[in-house]
Amino acid sequence: MLALLCGGQGTLSDKIFDLVADRPAAEPVFVAATAFLGEDPREFISTRSADELSANHASQILAVTSALAIHACIADLLVEQTAVTGYSVGEMAAWSIAGIWTADEALRLTDIRARLMESVAGPDGRLGYVRGLDRAALERLLEKYRCEIAIKNPDFLLVIGGAERDVIDLCNEAAKQGARAGLLAVKIASHTTRLEQACGSLQQVLDASRHSAVASQRVLLAGGDGERIFSVAGDTAKLACQVARAIDWSATLEALAELGVTRVLDLGPGHALAEMMRASQPSVRCYAADGFRTVDGLRNWIASD
Repeated sequence: MLALLCGGQGTLSDKIFDLVADRPAAEPVFVAATAFLGEDPREFISTRSADELSANHASQILAVTSALAIHACIADLLVEQTAVTGYSVGEMAAWSIAGIWTADEALRLTDIRARLMESVAGPDGRLGYVRGLDRAALERLLEKYRCEIAIKNPDFLLVIGGAERDVIDLCNEAAKQGARAGLLAVKIASHTTRLEQACGSLQQVLDASRHSAVASQRVLLAGGDGERIFSVAGDTAKLACQVARAIDWSATLEALAELGVTRVLDLGPGHALAEMMRASQPSVRCYAADGFRTVDGLRNWIASD
């Protein structure tokens, strides 16, 4: 079985749309995203500074646009059962790929999600990462600096969130203790209780969305814990509260392996999810869309097995 992974916020390259920028199948996605960015995303990504691209609203829209544009160029080939899941805001793209929302609706909801998060988060949030620190030592630092685990990744890589100054101080002390640590580009404390107040409003929006059932040829897994999603009605609360709850991405990757997934395609942006899957499940063949030079090459790979 093939699995599609939809990436979250992070450092966005100005190359993320190069693979599909001129493909007619992706054009409706770019048109839809333009309404929420105020500019064609292909122009936006090439004319904005790194700080502007890492702003919460823009980066969420761009991340979802990237995954949906690539999917639009391969969707006709996905005739067999295909698993799909998303990392952080990538879940918005995953629900669309699973057939629940159109690309337009997914981007509309992503726009609302980003704005709700900003409205409750305050101006000083930040995410950072710590790799290689034992759990007891990390717990002491989390308590000392009033931070929280935001995402659990494989290979002892944890994303932490809190006030920016506190995240910086925690990362500095973790580095002194022998860990690799530093700031991420995400300037909001996603997946921490700092965003708790966004959950109720976001769930109301998701409940009222224009949605369909999960497509028969899709297996949709929650990015937060790997549980299978069978219906919209039962899982909007989990998706909404994902913005204020820690994500266990390691569990999601394990769930994919248990499903019998043999191939993984990271739709991006970037290739971090493919690398994590490769490290976590070395028997699974993992590729990232941004590793292909042409859409035809990507399509040939999908059709080859």
